[in-house]
Amino acid sequence: MALAEGTCVDRWEAQLVEARSGRPHSPFARLRFGTEYRAVSKPGTKPQGYISRLDAARACANAGKRLCRAREWYRACVGPGGDFAWEGKCNLGKGHVMTRVFGSHVKLTYDSHYNSPRLNQEPGFLAKTGEYAECVNGYGLYDMVGNLHEWVADDVSEHLRREIPIAYDDGLLGPRGNGVFMGGYFSAKGEHGDGCDYVTTAHRPDYHDYSTGFRCCANPK
Repeated sequence: MALAEGTCVDRWEAQLVEARSGRPHSPFARLRFGTEYRAVSKPGTKPQGYISRLDAARACANAGKRLCRAREWYRACVGPGGDFAWEGKCNLGKGHVMTRVFGSHVKLTYDSHYNSPRLNQEPGFLAKTGEYAECVNGYGLYDMVGNLHEWVADDVSEHLRREIPIAYDDGLLGPRGNGVFMGGYFSAKGEHGDGCDYVTTAHRPDYHDYSTGFRCCANPK
């Protein structure tokens, strides 16, 4: 982990291992009901997609950590001087992987399409952790912009705008109680903000799809 503004933050997006056996879980698969998972963070591996905030928070807790709060995540992302130069360095702006895999005339469904394991295995989209070697800020944190969206601990509330910049007006803000993920993913093109300012508030905490990932935080010891 790296120390960023008083918070310890995982350097790389999280993967999962089974908490009891330590066996790696496929980053392309949904979690198995009844299995406990633990978050790990290391370079050179595909990060875990297809995960909800609820499962991400539990995996962090099983690692003795927690999900980052939105304000912590944002301060860590922008770097020590608040000037992380992410443009042209991170895994962003790719085409639409759903169209690549399923074509443009398919009626998309949540389980069979948005959570298809084929999506994050399609070459040229999801990168390994640290593969974009220049997508690192002054704290030594990789891929906070792009690659996968990252869940944070906050709910949508009247306080959220005080914690982080949000580029769009209240008409696009999800209802109170929705979850929040940040940083964009490999196909993001600034729809919800640029770089560290990319914020999505449209989904409940139990939502998951190919684009949702996470990393863990902890209080310094």
